[in-house]
Amino acid sequence: MNSRSKKLWGGRFTQATNTMVEKFSASVAFDQRLYRQDIVGSIAHARMLNKVGVISESEFNNIRDGLNRILLQIEAGEFEWSEELEDVHMNIEKRLTDDIGEAGKKLHTGRSRNDQVATDLRLYTRDAVDRIIDEIKGIQLTLLDFADAEAETIMPGYTHLQIAQPIVFGHHLMAWFEMLDRDRQRFTDARKRLNQSPLGAAALAGTSFPIDREMTADELGFDAVMRNSLDAVSDRDFAIEFAAHSAITMVHLSRIGEEMVVWASEAYKLISLSDQFTTGSSIMPQKKNPDIAELVRGKSARTVGNLQTLLVLMKSQPLAYNRDNQEDKEALFDSIDTVIASLEIMHGMIQNLEPDRERMRAAALEGYSTATDLADYLVTRDVPFRDAHAVVGNIIRHCIDKECTLDALSLDDMRHFHPMLDEGALRVIKPEGSVASRDHTGATAPRQVKLAVQEGRKRLG
Repeated sequence: MNSRSKKLWGGRFTQATNTMVEKFSASVAFDQRLYRQDIVGSIAHARMLNKVGVISESEFNNIRDGLNRILLQIEAGEFEWSEELEDVHMNIEKRLTDDIGEAGKKLHTGRSRNDQVATDLRLYTRDAVDRIIDEIKGIQLTLLDFADAEAETIMPGYTHLQIAQPIVFGHHLMAWFEMLDRDRQRFTDARKRLNQSPLGAAALAGTSFPIDREMTADELGFDAVMRNSLDAVSDRDFAIEFAAHSAITMVHLSRIGEEMVVWASEAYKLISLSDQFTTGSSIMPQKKNPDIAELVRGKSARTVGNLQTLLVLMKSQPLAYNRDNQEDKEALFDSIDTVIASLEIMHGMIQNLEPDRERMRAAALEGYSTATDLADYLVTRDVPFRDAHAVVGNIIRHCIDKECTLDALSLDDMRHFHPMLDEGALRVIKPEGSVASRDHTGATAPRQVKLAVQEGRKRLG
């Protein structure tokens, strides 16, 4: 190697890299988190090189043992990362060569940093996807238990943040379950496209060495090899897809967090958030702020921004690999970190959430939430719906003037508005009667909530 360059690729260069360029182009500060995947991928690659006769058994053993020593050094915090060596791959390879000598220089035979980083990134993202799927499933299991326990707890259902119709709290919890179930399915589906091996594509055209790509793919747990070397090294669809699913998941967590903020407010008082997941005020001693739910809500913006970053990054890139793709990692890593942390914190908040059942029922009554049930009852007595709607509207106006709830009206009060209102009308204006009447798939009847919980358990296996 030319004495003017310490780079592993510096043989044809006569001048050292400008220090500004080194700082500008170095990625080791953020891509060093790929160290485990890089080492695992390198061991698989070396084992394959030995199998096809490119390196000897003893060389493979030296490489494997040396890489395992480096892994231990990194995890013990004893590995010194060098910005001059640019990235995680060169740092590990240089240390390996310093440790075991000539055999270390043979490790990179038949591969490029292009397929190496693509492999590392897929392995890292796959680990994150598996973790996220488990975290989502954990929340879902908690929601199933919670919904089952609250299948008869009356609360108001809202549209436009206005009280609309009574529901049971378990039904609302199952809506959260369904949102998260779509997230779980999206990540599960994305894993299939993610889990294909680019290793062996080399720089862009493959390699002249007699490599066995299927062997390394199998050892690394991939389902298949990528079928085109140009695409293999340049594709970042898996990162974009991950970012998209992360953004949707965070939007769902944001919506759940928003409902927690609203429900815990003085204006609603439907739930109490645990002291473990709230904070106080530096000046107002009475405050109990839902800051953690707000942070989850706010962090959704990061993942939406990361998706935009990756989409714009890939726009107009020609095949095959371009250095632009160094910029994929920080956005991807940030989405991984944000989603995992938010799922963990949201799980804790849900586990410790306390509903105020009396206040929930009272709120449903305050909002005249059974008005639609009363109109529907008139329809069953042969009153056209539009006429029934008008009759009930007049009854509600009367309740507002009298400052009473709908279920406080007597039978005589009701008959004043329409002669077809009888004892049956008194039953349907009770919130329990209202929710029980909605007894079909996907509706809020306690029986249907129990069935939904059972079906949800089957889905999760």
